[in-house]
Amino acid sequence: MFFTASLWNDLMMLIGEVTVILIVGMLIGAVLVMIVAGLSIQNGQFYFPRLMKSGMVLLEGVIKGMCKFFGFDDTDLVQFSIKLQNMMNTKRFAETPVEKRVIYLPQCLRSAECPAHLTPEGLVCRRCGRCDIGREIDAYEAMGYRVFIAPGSTLIKRMMKKYRPKAIIGIGCLMEIKEGLELCDRAGVIGMGVVTLKDGCVETVLNWDELHEIAAIGITAPGSR
Repeated sequence: MFFTASLWNDLMMLIGEVTVILIVGMLIGAVLVMIVAGLSIQNGQFYFPRLMKSGMVLLEGVIKGMCKFFGFDDTDLVQFSIKLQNMMNTKRFAETPVEKRVIYLPQCLRSAECPAHLTPEGLVCRRCGRCDIGREIDAYEAMGYRVFIAPGSTLIKRMMKKYRPKAIIGIGCLMEIKEGLELCDRAGVIGMGVVTLKDGCVETVLNWDELHEIAAIGITAPGSR
């Protein structure tokens, strides 16, 4: 009986020590990730990209908790993770034929007076000229892209199943892009993200030049502008 209780106490002590070591290790790892991310943002250069991506995925909850505890906004870290993902996917994206790529535009980019109607494959632009979407769709389709105006994530998933693209460019607000890139990772699809300049549900704003810069990666065809 005494031996059993002693053994149990030793086991509990070991579990406690291992738990403390793991917690301390996670905190140290999170601090290191935040420091390297801060240096990368400050210097405009990604340091240890593969390790950083793994660290941010594994320690995401801890990093966010630390940001909240110290009163920091974790928005910069999310933006950093998106840029990091784009950078790491650039080579494979460039090697993907344009006919195997798709672009998902969010419906919130359209005018509040948009006359487009909804179909099973998203909104169909009427080229009314009230926003830039019609002109931009024409340019990207000329490059060889399949372009969708998506009213939500359900359509995106459905079109992924139907057309099975190898690479996707997604446009949306910060958290939508983060979640979309995670979805691409799980689905084994190359994901590239472009964050809108203005959040909201109506008449959001996009840097179209940034989208074109990504879309043109690996393309030298005459259709690219």
